[in-house]
Amino acid sequence: MSTKGSRGNDKNPDGTSTVPGGVEFSRGPRAFIERKRTATRTFLISPEVKSDNVSPAAARARFEEFSSLARSIRLEILGHEKVAVRTMKPASFFGSGQVEQMARTFALKNVELALIDTALTPVQQRNLENGTGVKILDRTALILEIFGERAATREGVLQVELAHLNYQRSRLVRSWTHLERQRGGFGFLGGPGETQIEADRRQLRERISTLEKRIEKIRKTRAMQRKPRDMVPFPMVALVGYTNAGKSSLFNRLTGSGVTARDQLFATLDTTVRKVDLPHKKRIILSDTVGFIADLPTELIAAFRATLEEVTLADVILHVRDVSNANHETQAREVMGVLKGLGINPDITPIIEVWNKIDLVGEGELEHLHDRSETSPSDNVLVSAATGQGIKELLAKIEETLAEGSRILQVIVPHENGQDASWLYNFCEVLEQKDPDDEKTTYSVRVSPRHMDGFLKKFAGNII
Repeated sequence: MSTKGSRGNDKNPDGTSTVPGGVEFSRGPRAFIERKRTATRTFLISPEVKSDNVSPAAARARFEEFSSLARSIRLEILGHEKVAVRTMKPASFFGSGQVEQMARTFALKNVELALIDTALTPVQQRNLENGTGVKILDRTALILEIFGERAATREGVLQVELAHLNYQRSRLVRSWTHLERQRGGFGFLGGPGETQIEADRRQLRERISTLEKRIEKIRKTRAMQRKPRDMVPFPMVALVGYTNAGKSSLFNRLTGSGVTARDQLFATLDTTVRKVDLPHKKRIILSDTVGFIADLPTELIAAFRATLEEVTLADVILHVRDVSNANHETQAREVMGVLKGLGINPDITPIIEVWNKIDLVGEGELEHLHDRSETSPSDNVLVSAATGQGIKELLAKIEETLAEGSRILQVIVPHENGQDASWLYNFCEVLEQKDPDDEKTTYSVRVSPRHMDGFLKKFAGNII
């Protein structure tokens, strides 16, 4: 491994950069799973902790979701088992007998990697690897790995790499590796010498600091480019929801655009915005955002906060739910928990519940959805992004919600202030323009809360 030069920034043949101390940083997010020509032979374990008191339906949905997560990246899935956990063991999470059984299963199937559907401590991960003889990754690492493969923009790559490194910081003793060149350049299938750990920690801190500064610079640049909220002529509406709830499909249906929409977890990472016309020709800006998931790593929430600012600035939030999923109520609570963590208050920012995929729900079941819902039926709109059912009702609901906090006012605009009339058309909804007289024109306009301050500054003396 080259360490030439005072800063050690030489490029390696595999495209990585070497820094003093031997730590290699890839040009993208650091991978947890070693990149190989053939898919990694992987076994999935879903712990069922007795003390969690999870319903059978919720447990089954979680089991299927974890399988979907693992299958969304290039892995060869050899098996998926549930393991009952009566009491979680601090040292290894599972009991010693269960670990021994896993070791036998993994050896029999020639497993290279085991994914565990829980959050493991560094000690638990190390002891499970020692006890089973295979590489172990938990749910958080798998989600980070998926994000690493999905990141497309420069900002997305930086955000994912920052999340990776923050996750690795507490696991440096056995996770920050120095693989020989022939073993792939980077990954988690080795371990540093004890004398190297402190040097690696220093390099890790420096890399995290560099990434944080770059992301903050991007955030500030975006903030400078973004007009003040009350100066944006169109209301902003944000799509949020559990991953694979159909947000991108709904976005495409509403906008007529071709945003990537696949039956795949985390198909969308980077925010996309488009203009949409409402029934009475009022225009909005609609944004599609990254999907949420149960136990979304805090490292990712922090890293993607700049991207999620689109949600915090919205006038209305559309919470898209896949009601064909038996676990959609639990998924909805996860999403609302993340929104609360972002500081979003439903009493201030209206949230419309968009119940998607109704084409996959039987008529009898559809009748009972509202009965079991934790939200008011008046706040819900039933749609199918696939067939277009309910889209007109959704657009009308958005328009109605935007109008609820608005005021209708009469204002006089003198002819010599023609630019003020343009302001009205740009930032308000002009309901009526009366015939002008020799000096002025009178307008009836609907003014939204976000533009009320600007309206009063311009027209306070001309309101009838």
